[in-house]
Amino acid sequence: MEKKIPLTQKHYDELTARLNYLKTEGKAEVALALKTAKEFGDLSENAEYTAAKDAQQKLETDIVRLEEILSTAYPIDMSLISTKAVQVGLTVKVLFDGDDEEDAETYTIVNPLEVDTTENKISDESPLGKALIGKQAGEEASFKSPGGAMVRLKVLEITK
Repeated sequence: MEKKIPLTQKHYDELTARLNYLKTEGKAEVALALKTAKEFGDLSENAEYTAAKDAQQKLETDIVRLEEILSTAYPIDMSLISTKAVQVGLTVKVLFDGDDEEDAETYTIVNPLEVDTTENKISDESPLGKALIGKQAGEEASFKSPGGAMVRLKVLEITK
C-alpha cells in the first residue's frame, strides 16, 4: 500500500505511541474491567459489564482506525523539504490584504488529520491551505472564504 498521508514527525510519533498504548495498557485495562464486572453476577442487568463491553468496542475501533491511518502515513523528512515554496510541514507567515505588517499571521500547513486551530495548524485542503500550497515568499494568493468573500494575501516568509 502506498504511503500517501504526510504527517509531521511529532504527530506520527503521537499516533504510534497512542496505538501502542491501546494495544497494551488499554487492552489490559479493559480486560480487568470486564473481569471485575463479571464478578458482579448476572450479566443481563449488569451496568458495569455493559460499560466495560462498550469500552472494549471503542478500544478495538480506535485500534483499527489508528492502524489504518499509520498503514498509509509517513513522517515528513524535514531535512529533504525546501522552504522555496509552501508545502505540507512548513510554516508560512502571511499578510492579509489591508493589514499592517505587525498584523502578519503565521500558519503551519498540515494534513487534515493534524489540524489544530489553537496552534494555527491549517489543512492543506482548506481554502487558505490550497491557496498557499506552491506559493513562494513574495507571491500573492487569493481564495474564497467560507463566507463567500474573496480574501487576498501575500506570503512573507516560509520556514521549517
